[in-house]
This record gives sequence, structure tokens and C-alpha cells, in this order.
Amino acid sequence: MASTEKAAGVTERTAAPQDPDDLAGLDALESAQTVRTPLRETLLRKVLPPVTAVALVLAVWQILVWAEVAPPYKLASPSDVWGEVREAWLQGTLLDYIWTSVSRGLLGFLLALAIGTPLGLLVARVSFVRAAIGPILSGLQSLPSVAWVPPAVIWLGLNDSMMYAVILLGAVPSIANGLVAGIDQIPPLFLRAGRTLGATGLRGARYIVMPAALPGYVAGLKQGWAFSWRSLMAAEIIASSPDLGVGLGQLLENGRNNSSMSQVFLAILLILCVGIAIDLLIFSPLERRVLRGRGLLTGR
Repeated sequence: MASTEKAAGVTERTAAPQDPDDLAGLDALESAQTVRTPLRETLLRKVLPPVTAVALVLAVWQILVWAEVAPPYKLASPSDVWGEVREAWLQGTLLDYIWTSVSRGLLGFLLALAIGTPLGLLVARVSFVRAAIGPILSGLQSLPSVAWVPPAVIWLGLNDSMMYAVILLGAVPSIANGLVAGIDQIPPLFLRAGRTLGATGLRGARYIVMPAALPGYVAGLKQGWAFSWRSLMAAEIIASSPDLGVGLGQLLENGRNNSSMSQVFLAILLILCVGIAIDLLIFSPLERRVLRGRGLLTGR
């Protein structure tokens, strides 16, 4: 009898509720300790593949140059492009080219974010506005950004305001449509629960709608940045003025005017590198954090 009571006591102590900070049930099964990834594994998985791809591209490029598949004035060698990089660096203009475009692109994107977010909320939550503006936003998103450059030049002249107008017209529809798509995927139960708890109007948008629509919203932000960057490059290529300075798009156009393929390739590579860098430094970490917080990206 005593042994039975002792065993029951052990059972009771074992079945005692866990500390509130501890995980329990399925959460404990799904949880995993955060293990720091070894440096070697990080290099093999994240660094080596892109480095290998770049090396292969450079090797194929150099082989094509050696094979003389095109005259030198049509196909510059990697060494010629590196010479352009070195010359621009020594002259102190390389960073100016990059900063001129990046500063415009980021500021234009922030303006598009400030306009596209409330517009997307309005379109998603008000049926009349959705019926009136929704098709227009979809049409604007499919319209090439370069089409806005001529009217923007006529309306605003050759200045930074024209650049920002082109960026806004290219990026706002993408950001708004991304948010609308994210809101459309919210389970109705979440919205009903929020209304039951008193989260209506702006409170509902802040605490229920926006957090639930975050994956679609982040996807819209990535696409919005891509449209911002493309719109800016189109504007810089077409519109040139001493007052605008020389950005990456204008550098590309200068290379064409000078029949310098090495300068053209330099501009293309810088445009590509900036786009990749912004994605890797800002949007990819943001997307991984959002998906991991929802248990959708536990393996990476």
C-alpha cells in the first residue's frame, strides 16, 4: 500500500504542469533548439554556389572573347570592364554613380510605400473602391515603366521630381496589389475574432489585418522595389541633364553614345549588383523572418 502511494506521488510530481515559459504538447514536438551553423557549412551552402556561378560566367565570357565570336568593339573582355572599374574608382566617380541612383531609388520606394500601403488597405477593405480602382491598379502594374517617362518630362521637366514620379507610377500599383492579395488570403475567422475582441477600424488594420497579410505584403514590397529600380533606370536612360547628375542609367546611355562596350558592361553589372545587394541585405532577410515566424521556413 505504501509503495502504491509512493508511486502515485511520483506520478503526480511527474505530471505537474510545466513552467509557463516552457513549451508543451505539439509545440514542444515542433520546437527545435537554435543551433549555430558552422562557418564551413555556411560557406559551402551560401557562399560557394554564387561564387562558382560567377566564376563560370567569367570563364565562358573570356572563352567567347578568345574565340573572337564578335569584334572587340561589340564584345569587351572582362579585363576591359575591370579597367573601366579601376579608372572610375581612381577618378572618384564610381561611388557617385552608384549613390546617385541608389539614393533616388530608395527615396522613391519609401514614397511609394507610404502611398501604396494605405491605398492597398482601402482597396482591399472597401468594396466600392475596389470595384472602381482595382482594375486600374492591375492595368498600371502591367504598363511598362518606360511609358511614363515622356509625359513625366513634359509635366515636370528634367529634374528629380520627374524621376520620383516615374518611380511612384511604377511601384505604387505593385505594393498596393501585393497588400490586397495578402488581405484576400486572410482566413475570415481571424477577422471575425478581431471584431469580437473590439479590433475594428484602424485598430483592426493594425493588429489583425496587417500582421495576417504580412507574407503577401512583403512579396508586394519586393516586387515594388523591382519596379522602382526598373522605372528609375528607364528614366535615367531616356532623360539626361547636367542638373540630374550621372546615375547608373545615364552611365549606360553614355557608354552607348561613346560606343564603349566596356562602359556599357560596367553599367549593366553595377545595376545588377545593386539590385542583388538590396534584395540580399533587406528583402530576403525580411521575408525569411516573416516566413520563419509562421513556421514556413524552419529548414533554412
